[in-house]
Amino acid sequence: MSEPTPQPTIAQKAPYPIEVEAGRSYWWCTCGNSKKQPFCDGSHKGSAFAPLQYTAAADGRVWFCGCKATGKAPLCDGKHKAL
Repeated sequence: MSEPTPQPTIAQKAPYPIEVEAGRSYWWCTCGNSKKQPFCDGSHKGSAFAPLQYTAAADGRVWFCGCKATGKAPLCDGKHKAL
């Protein structure tokens, strides 16, 4: 039997509005345990999780997922409303 897929910790049931800079890379936390949400602080080490790179296409505000259940990772798709 295979191992069940690990589930991330819900960091918060709302997105994080973040001002981003065009061309800059951001590393989104996928495990939900980072103390620097929505970004990775290395808390995933030793787990099945790894941060997800997001490179901003333009300057402006984006909404990073806080519940870790989005289908548009790393950006919010509203899935937190059903949790």
